Amino acid sequence: MIRILIFSMFSGVLFAGLVNVHAITIGDNAPVFSLQNQKGDLINLSDYKENIVVLEWINPDCPYVQRHYKEGTMKMLSEKYSEKIVWLAVNSTHYMDNKANRDWKNKYQLEYAILNDNTGTVGKSFGAKTTPHMFIIKSGVIVYAGAIDNDRWGKKSDGRVNYVDLGLSEVLNSEGISTSETKPYGCSVKYKQ
Repeated sequence: MIRILIFSMFSGVLFAGLVNVHAITIGDNAPVFSLQNQKGDLINLSDYKENIVVLEWINPDCPYVQRHYKEGTMKMLSEKYSEKIVWLAVNSTHYMDNKANRDWKNKYQLEYAILNDNTGTVGKSFGAKTTPHMFIIKSGVIVYAGAIDNDRWGKKSDGRVNYVDLGLSEVLNSEGISTSETKPYGCSVKYKQ
């Protein structure tokens, strides 16, 4: 039993190492991409180069994503800034398709598109590691990358900081982002091996 456990842990490390996730840094140009939304329409990031864009990596099967959607974290935040930003969810889960994304969008009555990246190409180009993993892009440049907030377990009643909310507020007020990078938490992105 112990041998199986050790082999499983070692195999997981090996397979995780085979996924080539490109690391981008704050100040880099955002990788340009075109992906289908949940309806099959092509969405081009370059169409929003003059906008502030939030990219949110999701996986409807991930308990961290489920928690944030049950709490309304993403929906409320996207609605708060809806007239000033573009919010796009990206699903790089290898076994998900447009229908799964459409079902998730409908379940939570989301106003924003969920993009299908089941090949993982876009997720890897951004270095997306977890669901959720958040990016803020201003004028085509990455200005924030990391966690949605500082509450990994969803148990903070005091001191919860929503980094994306803070970053959007600062960017929209023409301020520098005080916290431009944090460690994302959640489930690992389920890239195709």
